[in-house]
Amino acid sequence: MLDFLNHTSSFDRGIILSIVAGMATGLGALPLLFVRKRFSSDAINASLGFAAGVMLAATAFSLVLASIEEGGMISLIVGMMMGVLFVDRMDKIIPHNHFVKGHEGPGISRLKKIWLFVFTIIIHNFPEGLAVGVGGFSKHAYSLAFAIGAQNIPEGLAVAAALAAAEYKVGYAVLIAFLSGLAEPVGGILGASLVGISSSILPYALAFAGGAMLFVISDEVIPETHSGEHQRLATFSLVIGFILMTILDTLM
Repeated sequence: MLDFLNHTSSFDRGIILSIVAGMATGLGALPLLFVRKRFSSDAINASLGFAAGVMLAATAFSLVLASIEEGGMISLIVGMMMGVLFVDRMDKIIPHNHFVKGHEGPGISRLKKIWLFVFTIIIHNFPEGLAVGVGGFSKHAYSLAFAIGAQNIPEGLAVAAALAAAEYKVGYAVLIAFLSGLAEPVGGILGASLVGISSSILPYALAFAGGAMLFVISDEVIPETHSGEHQRLATFSLVIGFILMTILDTLM
């Protein structure tokens, strides 16, 4: 697989890696088909906390540092602010429901609750796919894709488990988790296309993806894991995820 990717263009590499990373969401949800039991809120929060830690490490080492290496501090600041403002706007105009925090965005009663959950997952996954697509043009392509894919596994399990706990059928919950991963190739195609237009966009695109990821981690994932009881478990899981991904990134 790696040999094949090494002989593809940066554009194709970014798209392929975003597809693989997105599929990891469905992979993480699969155990629910065999276990067929409800996961506790502690398990869900621990999974999301671990995912947040992995995302933080990937953002810091594969996006922020890469942006500085490619273009310096100005491109980092401009790109990150654009990424933050982009996801902030998405968060405000797209109606969505968190499993713990509840509803955010415009109030649209006609939408089924399941679609509000799906929109939440898309807001999470689109910036991740964007990051992998952009990362295909950098030397951090594989470590970034690995990080996003790795955090998508516990995130996929958490999403499917939360849907099952909300009285949805297990098979349906797993299917929704799998389909939610499709948002990542969409983001990957957009990111790769933008950088493909001009290589000078790369440092800004890396920073944009980094800002978008930081926003999602801070505004969406961490508050979700700290809205219930046993918040310390989520915090320790985040630290473990960050340390593990830092070690793996260094080794890779």
